[in-house]
Amino acid sequence: MSRLHVFDLDGTLLRGTTASLEIARRLDCLPELRLLEEKFAAGALDTRGFAAEVCRLWADLTPGAVADAFATAPWIGGLPEVLADIRRRGEHAVVVTMSPDFFAGRLTALGVDEVVASAFPPLPLRTAPDPAGILTPADKVVAVERVRSRLGLDRDACAAYGDSVSDVPLFRALEHTVAVNADGVLRALARHRYDGDDLRAAYLLARSALPGADGRPGGETPHPPLKERV
Repeated sequence: MSRLHVFDLDGTLLRGTTASLEIARRLDCLPELRLLEEKFAAGALDTRGFAAEVCRLWADLTPGAVADAFATAPWIGGLPEVLADIRRRGEHAVVVTMSPDFFAGRLTALGVDEVVASAFPPLPLRTAPDPAGILTPADKVVAVERVRSRLGLDRDACAAYGDSVSDVPLFRALEHTVAVNADGVLRALARHRYDGDDLRAAYLLARSALPGADGRPGGETPHPPLKERV
Protein backbone atom coordinates (compact mmCIF):
# COMPACT_ATOMS: atom_id res chain seq x y z
CA MET A 1 0.00 0.00 0.00
CA SER A 2 1.83 3.12 -1.18
CA ARG A 3 -0.56 5.98 -0.42
CA LEU A 4 -3.56 6.89 1.73
CA HIS A 5 -6.33 9.21 0.50
CA VAL A 6 -8.55 10.67 3.24
CA PHE A 7 -11.89 12.18 2.23
CA ASP A 8 -14.32 14.27 4.23
CA LEU A 9 -18.00 13.59 3.50
CA ASP A 10 -20.20 16.62 4.20
CA GLY A 11 -19.54 19.45 1.77
CA THR A 12 -16.69 17.55 0.10
CA LEU A 13 -18.00 14.32 -1.42
CA LEU A 14 -21.53 15.66 -0.88
CA ARG A 15 -21.81 18.89 -2.88
CA GLY A 16 -23.22 21.79 -0.86
CA THR A 17 -25.02 19.61 1.66
CA THR A 18 -24.58 17.14 4.50
CA ALA A 19 -25.75 13.64 5.29
CA SER A 20 -27.98 15.08 8.02
CA LEU A 21 -29.61 17.52 5.60
CA GLU A 22 -30.27 14.79 3.06
CA ILE A 23 -31.87 12.57 5.70
CA ALA A 24 -33.94 15.47 7.01
CA ARG A 25 -35.05 16.25 3.46
CA ARG A 26 -36.21 12.64 3.09
CA LEU A 27 -38.09 12.78 6.42
CA ASP A 28 -39.58 16.23 5.72
CA CYS A 29 -38.00 17.79 8.82
CA LEU A 30 -35.58 20.27 7.25
CA PRO A 31 -36.64 23.28 9.40
CA GLU A 32 -35.99 21.35 12.60
CA LEU A 33 -32.62 20.12 11.35
CA ARG A 34 -31.57 23.60 10.25
CA LEU A 35 -32.41 24.90 13.72
CA LEU A 36 -30.12 22.27 15.25
CA GLU A 37 -27.37 23.28 12.81
CA GLU A 38 -27.77 26.92 13.86
CA LYS A 39 -27.35 25.91 17.50
CA PHE A 40 -24.28 23.87 16.57
CA ALA A 41 -22.75 26.78 14.64
CA ALA A 42 -23.43 29.11 17.59
CA GLY A 43 -21.70 26.71 20.01
CA ALA A 44 -24.90 25.82 21.87
CA LEU A 45 -24.47 22.18 20.80
CA ASP A 46 -21.31 20.16 20.32
CA THR A 47 -21.12 17.13 18.01
CA ARG A 48 -22.36 14.83 20.76
CA GLY A 49 -25.28 17.05 21.71
CA PHE A 50 -26.17 17.40 18.04
CA ALA A 51 -26.15 13.60 17.60
CA ALA A 52 -28.46 13.13 20.59
CA GLU A 53 -30.89 15.69 19.21
CA VAL A 54 -31.04 14.17 15.72
CA CYS A 55 -31.70 10.77 17.25
CA ARG A 56 -34.83 12.22 18.82
CA LEU A 57 -35.76 13.98 15.59
CA TRP A 58 -35.27 10.83 13.51
CA ALA A 59 -36.92 8.32 15.84
CA ASP A 60 -38.77 6.69 12.94
CA LEU A 61 -35.87 6.58 10.48
CA THR A 62 -35.67 3.30 8.56
CA PRO A 63 -32.89 1.70 6.50
CA GLY A 64 -35.03 2.23 3.40
CA ALA A 65 -35.22 5.97 4.02
CA VAL A 66 -31.46 6.14 4.51
CA ALA A 67 -30.92 4.22 1.26
CA ASP A 68 -33.19 6.65 -0.59
CA ALA A 69 -31.41 9.69 0.90
CA PHE A 70 -28.03 8.24 -0.06
CA ALA A 71 -29.11 7.38 -3.59
CA THR A 72 -30.58 10.81 -4.34
CA ALA A 73 -27.87 12.91 -2.64
CA PRO A 74 -25.82 15.29 -4.82
CA TRP A 75 -22.47 13.48 -4.94
CA ILE A 76 -19.52 15.31 -6.44
CA GLY A 77 -18.71 14.32 -10.01
CA GLY A 78 -15.93 11.86 -10.70
CA LEU A 79 -16.19 10.05 -7.37
CA PRO A 80 -16.47 6.49 -8.77
CA GLU A 81 -13.59 7.13 -11.18
CA VAL A 82 -11.31 8.45 -8.43
CA LEU A 83 -12.08 5.53 -6.13
CA ALA A 84 -11.47 3.06 -8.97
CA ASP A 85 -8.14 4.69 -9.79
CA ILE A 86 -7.01 4.55 -6.15
CA ARG A 87 -7.89 0.88 -5.93
CA ARG A 88 -6.25 0.08 -9.29
CA ARG A 89 -3.00 1.59 -8.03
CA GLY A 90 -3.09 -0.53 -4.89
CA GLU A 91 -3.68 2.49 -2.67
CA HIS A 92 -6.20 3.05 0.13
CA ALA A 93 -9.25 5.34 0.30
CA VAL A 94 -10.83 6.18 3.64
CA VAL A 95 -13.71 8.51 4.49
CA VAL A 96 -13.51 10.12 7.93
CA THR A 97 -16.65 11.98 8.92
CA MET A 98 -18.63 13.08 11.95
CA SER A 99 -21.83 12.07 10.14
CA PRO A 100 -23.77 8.93 11.08
CA ASP A 101 -22.23 5.56 10.28
CA PHE A 102 -25.53 4.23 8.92
CA PHE A 103 -25.28 6.77 6.07
CA ALA A 104 -21.51 7.08 5.55
CA GLY A 105 -20.94 3.32 5.71
CA ARG A 106 -22.76 2.92 2.40
CA LEU A 107 -19.74 4.45 0.66
CA THR A 108 -17.93 1.12 0.81
CA ALA A 109 -20.30 -0.08 -1.93
CA LEU A 110 -18.94 2.71 -4.16
CA GLY A 111 -15.32 1.68 -3.67
CA VAL A 112 -14.20 3.36 -0.44
CA ASP A 113 -11.93 0.93 1.41
CA GLU A 114 -13.05 1.93 4.88
CA VAL A 115 -15.26 4.48 6.61
CA VAL A 116 -14.70 6.04 10.02
CA ALA A 117 -17.91 7.75 11.15
CA SER A 118 -19.93 8.56 14.25
CA ALA A 119 -21.43 5.42 15.75
CA PHE A 120 -25.21 5.52 16.09
CA PRO A 121 -27.62 2.90 17.52
CA PRO A 122 -29.25 0.47 15.07
CA LEU A 123 -32.22 1.78 13.12
CA PRO A 124 -34.86 2.72 14.08
CA LEU A 125 -33.24 5.10 16.57
CA ARG A 126 -34.88 4.11 19.85
CA THR A 127 -31.98 5.11 22.13
CA ALA A 128 -29.49 7.95 22.28
CA PRO A 129 -26.00 7.32 20.87
CA ASP A 130 -23.07 6.62 23.17
CA PRO A 131 -21.26 9.99 23.34
CA ALA A 132 -17.92 8.19 23.14
CA GLY A 133 -18.79 6.99 19.65
CA ILE A 134 -19.57 10.45 18.24
CA LEU A 135 -16.56 11.95 16.47
CA THR A 136 -15.15 15.44 16.91
CA PRO A 137 -12.81 17.29 14.52
CA ALA A 138 -9.82 16.23 16.62
CA ASP A 139 -10.88 12.59 16.26
CA LYS A 140 -10.25 12.85 12.51
CA VAL A 141 -6.52 13.11 13.21
CA VAL A 142 -6.65 10.16 15.61
CA ALA A 143 -8.50 8.04 13.03
CA VAL A 144 -6.08 8.86 10.22
CA GLU A 145 -3.08 8.16 12.43
CA ARG A 146 -4.55 4.77 13.30
CA VAL A 147 -5.16 3.85 9.65
CA ARG A 148 -1.80 5.23 8.55
CA SER A 149 0.09 3.27 11.20
CA ARG A 150 -1.77 0.08 10.39
CA LEU A 151 -0.84 0.43 6.71
CA GLY A 152 2.77 1.24 7.53
CA LEU A 153 2.70 4.61 5.78
CA ASP A 154 4.48 7.87 6.57
CA ARG A 155 2.43 11.05 6.83
CA ASP A 156 4.06 12.20 3.61
CA ALA A 157 2.22 9.38 1.81
CA CYS A 158 -1.19 10.71 2.92
CA ALA A 159 -3.47 13.19 1.14
CA ALA A 160 -6.54 14.79 2.72
CA TYR A 161 -9.53 16.37 0.98
CA GLY A 162 -11.93 18.59 2.93
CA ASP A 163 -14.06 21.73 2.91
CA SER A 164 -14.62 23.28 6.33
CA VAL A 165 -13.38 24.08 9.82
CA SER A 166 -14.05 20.50 10.95
CA ASP A 167 -11.10 19.52 8.74
CA VAL A 168 -8.69 22.07 10.26
CA PRO A 169 -7.00 19.67 12.73
CA LEU A 170 -6.34 17.14 9.97
CA PHE A 171 -5.07 19.78 7.54
CA ARG A 172 -2.67 21.00 10.21
CA ALA A 173 -1.39 17.44 10.73
CA LEU A 174 -0.79 16.58 7.06
CA GLU A 175 1.24 18.29 4.35
CA HIS A 176 -0.65 17.09 1.27
CA THR A 177 -4.08 18.72 1.54
CA VAL A 178 -6.71 19.83 -0.96
CA ALA A 179 -9.45 22.31 -0.05
CA VAL A 180 -12.50 21.27 -2.11
CA ASN A 181 -15.16 23.98 -2.49
CA ALA A 182 -13.90 25.10 0.90
CA ASP A 183 -14.45 27.96 3.29
CA GLY A 184 -11.82 30.65 3.76
CA VAL A 185 -10.28 29.14 6.88
CA LEU A 186 -9.50 25.82 5.24
CA ARG A 187 -8.41 27.42 1.97
CA ALA A 188 -5.75 29.32 3.87
CA LEU A 189 -4.40 26.10 5.39
CA ALA A 190 -4.53 23.89 2.29
CA ARG A 191 -1.62 23.18 0.00
CA HIS A 192 -4.00 23.03 -2.98
CA ARG A 193 -7.43 24.51 -3.63
CA TYR A 194 -10.13 23.28 -6.01
CA ASP A 195 -13.58 24.70 -6.77
CA GLY A 196 -15.93 22.77 -9.02
CA ASP A 197 -17.85 19.55 -9.51
CA ASP A 198 -15.17 17.06 -10.55
CA LEU A 199 -13.29 15.23 -7.80
CA ARG A 200 -10.82 14.01 -10.41
CA ALA A 201 -9.34 17.50 -10.69
CA ALA A 202 -8.84 17.77 -6.92
CA TYR A 203 -7.37 14.27 -6.84
CA LEU A 204 -4.89 15.11 -9.59
CA LEU A 205 -3.73 18.14 -7.62
CA ALA A 206 -2.87 15.87 -4.70
CA ARG A 207 -1.20 13.26 -6.91
CA SER A 208 1.05 15.93 -8.44
CA ALA A 209 2.71 16.52 -5.06
CA LEU A 210 2.65 13.09 -3.41
CA PRO A 211 5.98 11.26 -3.40
CA GLY A 212 6.13 8.51 -6.01
CA ALA A 213 6.86 4.84 -5.48
CA ASP A 214 10.47 5.59 -6.38
CA GLY A 215 10.67 8.29 -3.72
CA ARG A 216 10.69 11.24 -6.13
CA PRO A 217 8.05 13.94 -5.64
CA GLY A 218 5.25 13.57 -8.13
CA GLY A 219 6.44 10.17 -9.38
CA GLU A 220 3.72 7.75 -10.40
CA THR A 221 3.08 4.07 -10.28
CA PRO A 222 3.02 2.39 -13.70
CA HIS A 223 -0.69 2.87 -14.35
CA PRO A 224 -2.35 5.01 -17.00
CA PRO A 225 -2.99 8.51 -15.55
CA LEU A 226 -6.52 9.48 -14.66
CA LYS A 227 -7.84 12.02 -17.14
CA GLU A 228 -9.75 15.13 -16.15
CA ARG A 229 -13.25 15.59 -17.51
CA VAL A 230 -13.36 17.69 -20.67
